[in-house]
Amino acid sequence: MDRYNPAEIEKKWQKIWEETEAFKAPALNKIDKNQAKMYLAEMFPYPSGAGLHVGHVRNFTIVDVLTRFYTQQEMNVLRPFGYDTFGLPAENYAIKTGTAPQEVTKENIANFRRQAKKLGFAIDWSREINTSNPEYYKWTQWCFLQLYKKGLAYRKESYQWWCPVDQTVLANEQVENGHCWRCGAEVEKKKMKQWFFKITAYADELLDEIDALDWPDKIKTMQKNWIGRSEGAEIDFDVVSNNGNGQTFVSETVSQISYEKSVRPLGRASEATASDTRDGGLARAGLSGKTSAISDNKLQIKVFTTRPDTIFGATFLVLAPEHPLVHSLIIPQTAEKVNQYQTESLKKSEIERQENKEKTGVFTGSYAINPATGEKIPIWISDYVLMGYGEGAIMAVPAHDERDFEFAEKFDLPIKQVIEKPENSDDDSRCYHGEGELVNSGQFDGTRTEDAREQIVAWLEQQGVGKSKVTYRMRDWLISRQRYWGCPIPIAYDKNGEPHAIPEDKLPVILPEVTDYQPDKTGRSALAKATDWLKVEIDGEEMTRETDTLDGYACSSWYLWRYVSPHDDKAAWDKDAIKYWAPTDIYVGADHAVAHLLYIRFWCKFFADEGFLPFREPVKKLLYNGYINAPDGKKMSKSKGNVIDPLDVIDSGYGADTLRTYEMFIGPYNEDASWDTKAIGGVYRFLNRCWNLAFDKEISKEDLNITTRNKTIKKVTEDLHRVSFNTAVAALMEYVNELYKNGTTAEDNITLAKLLKPFAPHLASEILEKYDSNDIWPVWDESALVEDTVEVVVQVNGKLRAKITVFPDDLLDEEKLTELALKEDNVARRIDGTPKKVIIPKNAKLINIVA
Repeated sequence: MDRYNPAEIEKKWQKIWEETEAFKAPALNKIDKNQAKMYLAEMFPYPSGAGLHVGHVRNFTIVDVLTRFYTQQEMNVLRPFGYDTFGLPAENYAIKTGTAPQEVTKENIANFRRQAKKLGFAIDWSREINTSNPEYYKWTQWCFLQLYKKGLAYRKESYQWWCPVDQTVLANEQVENGHCWRCGAEVEKKKMKQWFFKITAYADELLDEIDALDWPDKIKTMQKNWIGRSEGAEIDFDVVSNNGNGQTFVSETVSQISYEKSVRPLGRASEATASDTRDGGLARAGLSGKTSAISDNKLQIKVFTTRPDTIFGATFLVLAPEHPLVHSLIIPQTAEKVNQYQTESLKKSEIERQENKEKTGVFTGSYAINPATGEKIPIWISDYVLMGYGEGAIMAVPAHDERDFEFAEKFDLPIKQVIEKPENSDDDSRCYHGEGELVNSGQFDGTRTEDAREQIVAWLEQQGVGKSKVTYRMRDWLISRQRYWGCPIPIAYDKNGEPHAIPEDKLPVILPEVTDYQPDKTGRSALAKATDWLKVEIDGEEMTRETDTLDGYACSSWYLWRYVSPHDDKAAWDKDAIKYWAPTDIYVGADHAVAHLLYIRFWCKFFADEGFLPFREPVKKLLYNGYINAPDGKKMSKSKGNVIDPLDVIDSGYGADTLRTYEMFIGPYNEDASWDTKAIGGVYRFLNRCWNLAFDKEISKEDLNITTRNKTIKKVTEDLHRVSFNTAVAALMEYVNELYKNGTTAEDNITLAKLLKPFAPHLASEILEKYDSNDIWPVWDESALVEDTVEVVVQVNGKLRAKITVFPDDLLDEEKLTELALKEDNVARRIDGTPKKVIIPKNAKLINIVA
């Protein structure tokens, strides 16, 4: 070729790499144990029909640059690839078109693979995995059974979105502004039995080990907040009837009361009001109009608080609308408003409820006794209280909590100060929530809040109405999906509805092929219609299979371990392979900052406890890259018509090397960046110059770049070790500029190609082939880094007027530096006689002359 032709070069080298299996990791029995290992992976993608986008390219290229870098350093490198294929998009497409998800997935994977190869990614394709392949999900089911055996997979009732028109369960993504995505009907919440993983059993360890992780701080903070460990107290509030006569209800803890029990008549109540039915499938409490009818029993509300020192200022209670005791608290006069409020609240997601700044709520009609003051306080419900945190009930202290203050102000509820704000406090908020001395707090008046917390909890314990407690914002992991396109849960039910594990030797439970992908009218997945598949015999008894499938996060919680032995049919992962390759050294992602990363850590700790893994953390180093936005800075989307197709960029003449290098040069990898058409053109011209140096430029007889070459090797090496890709590319561009200025040698061209190969592997390989060179990473000569001369800037009255070149030793001779500076014509003509002052900062390579 007489000019740089990316299409020709890239096609040539991609063919060579595929034919030679150039990126295949060494077999375990052939590994040189004296060589260091490096296991890298990106968060595997969902293979959508749209194929790769430029965001994928950035994510995958980061892994690829590091893969090639460590390979060139002669390490044993593992870089596999896979696809997270189960999920809602394929099922929705199947419902709309009748096309089987299996077919769509197969086509999409083929497209992703073709695109990845066209980008020159150094992937070990022999380890490719697909989560919807029975060979893979057999072991996902095995993982489920290990958790089930230990009681960490269990079943309980939970709310799910429900469309009353389509008569089907909806995923969160299928609810748009409170309406069904298909028919537009207003959605409801329906209680259904669901499967959970008990991730809370590992909450403390998951939290305690976060700080030691070599992960981005923002990701660690997000994980801490998600786990949300809170230390405080659980306090019992006795409920009294609304007429304040001291009569109380049945005593049961919140955790013991199921939803069904809470809507049945309590005590002697047997009459139901005429309005005792509700839309949305929720039944009203069976309360008669006579509060005395329940006077022989007792009811308590348990509240968790992180500030027990403020209990004397609690002037009302607030329960989550879905709290199981609400129906035991309402009276005929409040029933309609309470039930209507519950219905509206259940249409909102927890995120919407937390984001809603305007406080709303309804009084139940009942009161509780503040155990510290003995005062009767009203019980309200409001959607700013979530059932998923603490006990789903709060004691409201409006004088010292902003949300409680807003609620009290809106509904004209009492506000009682119990903390004296220090005189030196600069807190000017409407309600002070810092530390101070207690007031209006009985025997604890004058006590510092830090000390009062412990003292008041001890006092409440003595009274038998409270105790210290640790709680978590993180709830157990809901893994049931009423979906067809997912991993079948390996459970079957006997005639009494009791669950039984499918024997391990009967795995996998194969997902049957169906023609109707719509859930049935009871909310079960399309699997409920596969009548032949439903029946299974266990221990001689005919049982019915579970029709829920697993959350896709279950499939992605262990794939990093499957990569080490992806074709093993005897175990989920080979113990020797896992011992050598794992844990993953570098893991790169742009999404799933909390859930996925938390779940793989949970499974890692569990399987370590069971003796299947020799480590307790799955990822040593996490890189979290930013997004590529449209040129105007907006997020790319099909609807906006601003999506950049990477294949269009490649086929336009730029080639894969230009695209890869540009996305690494666009800015720090962990920051968002906007696509710049001019900038990618600049990168293409840079690669052209690299080509010209090797194939067009005459080789210089004199090596004038020894120092520059060694400095560039050092700079690029150190930048890649600290994952500063953009500065590494910038250093290569500076090196090319020097080679054009000083002339290039064969050694320069070979060095340039080796340093360039992680970014532009096709072009670099072509250059190395010309010189019949290997690609082993170069090492700099420390002694060659010493510069023969240095450049010193000369300023007159703060403005640059000249640059002088001196020997390093001259930097110590101020007299000589001044003499050389004043000889410069551009300096001399701006000074009238002797300068007033000459300032030469130590080691600054700067002379500042005051004229």
